[in-house]
Amino acid sequence: MAAMTLLRVVLADDNLLIRQGVAALLQSLDSVELVAECDDVDALLNAVDERQPDVVITDIRMPPTHTDEGIQAALSIRESHPSTGVVVLSQFSEPSFVLALFEHGSEGLAYLLKERVSPEELERAVQAVAGGGSVVDPKIVEVLVEGRTRRSSAVDQLTPREREVLALIAEGLNNASVAEALVLSPKAVAKHINSIFSKLGLSEEETAHRRVKAVLMWLAQ
Repeated sequence: MAAMTLLRVVLADDNLLIRQGVAALLQSLDSVELVAECDDVDALLNAVDERQPDVVITDIRMPPTHTDEGIQAALSIRESHPSTGVVVLSQFSEPSFVLALFEHGSEGLAYLLKERVSPEELERAVQAVAGGGSVVDPKIVEVLVEGRTRRSSAVDQLTPREREVLALIAEGLNNASVAEALVLSPKAVAKHINSIFSKLGLSEEETAHRRVKAVLMWLAQ
């Protein structure tokens, strides 16, 4: 009966030593069963299809391009296997990776730093994402907060209508839903959003990242 309660985990990391170290850590946990180890994204996605794990733990940079394969794999897995949680275990505290991971929501996702994670923290993260929760390393939160703080005064420059638009975006509404909620035309909403981006200093960034960063700055206020 106890074995049936174990969380099935697939691990992916192209660095053999790191993968073996994390595997050993996972095997020391009473609540986890390591069912597959992978060294690239294709092997990871195949293992998820075949083993149907509760949780995937993945590095960010893996073959073939060593850029953001882990992030893209996480998003793909959450879409194709919504009951599978994903823990991104990374050595990078760059906000762009975190924003990309949480671009479409945080449910069932975690972002932890390899250099800081303990067995207890990893176990808590695995359990959290398996249940649909979310975990972010406190150091990552500090980085994001510092970035928001530098621009927080810019939120004060928004008009009351722009604040209404941004508040609805923070609730997850798209442009069409914002327009319906505020009885505005989609064109008017797009104009307000562009003005928000400009005032918050986000006009030169990718649209998806601008929306996420704008919401983070709003929530920080």
